Amino acid sequence: MAKSVKAFLDNRGGLHMSATSAVIGDIAGALGRVGEEGGLTEGVARLILDKRAAIEQAFADLDSLDNAKSVTIDAAENSTIEILDLEERRRHHA
Repeated sequence: MAKSVKAFLDNRGGLHMSATSAVIGDIAGALGRVGEEGGLTEGVARLILDKRAAIEQAFADLDSLDNAKSVTIDAAENSTIEILDLEERRRHHA
């Protein structure tokens, strides 16, 4: 007798047995071909999902750079260096 199963579709219409697999498919689709013949794409997509928290933090840091108060340090004659302390900013907002 036939049975019903829970499945997930990725954005390209691929059928997956888990939500994680479908998301990996979506990430792989967004990446396009990575490596010879695209053989690395799924592995890279899986790494992105596994490292999600660190990647999201990096994007949050990038988004906050425009709003961060910079510190100017005299580096050499007629030049300056701007340093944005994201760790300090993160501590104050946590």
